[in-house]
Amino acid sequence: MTAEERRREFLEWARAIVMALIIGCILSLTIRPTLVSGNSMAPTLNDRNYLIIDKVSYRFDAPHRGDVVVFKTQLTTAEGAPKDLIKRIVGIPGDYVVLREGSVYVNNQLLEEKYVLENFTDGEVALTVPENRYFVLGDNRKVSLDSRSKEVGLVPYDAIRGKILIRVLPINEFGEVK
Repeated sequence: MTAEERRREFLEWARAIVMALIIGCILSLTIRPTLVSGNSMAPTLNDRNYLIIDKVSYRFDAPHRGDVVVFKTQLTTAEGAPKDLIKRIVGIPGDYVVLREGSVYVNNQLLEEKYVLENFTDGEVALTVPENRYFVLGDNRKVSLDSRSKEVGLVPYDAIRGKILIRVLPINEFGEVK
């Protein structure tokens, strides 16, 4: 191999490595993987589901009622690490949310929730969601730690890491999460 051929091969490798780094940086800024821990979002999401989170869309558009989101909390894991939660947005800023007699009402309308595990929501709540806050609930309401609890409460906009883009694993459930 001549010196010119080695130089060309080196440049090809360098270009490939630089492109891989650029693509990696772009991906790390736009998406993020996460693993579901627990069953608070069953039947929509189950323990050990592997998900990809869209980290970009909320920079251009506000979260919507019904979005399944990942957000930062003040909670910690058993090891002391910060704990993220995955929940469904039920109330957006300005919504009047009422939990009464096992049902959820938003702006005085019964919320149709086909995704809820047992179609019953414990607790009594009546509040207007303030600006830049979101009322979130898990789909498995009996075991979900969500906006009904003081530990979680209303979720600030800047705590939302992103919305669930796609479920990757298990492979037989690959696809969009609704």
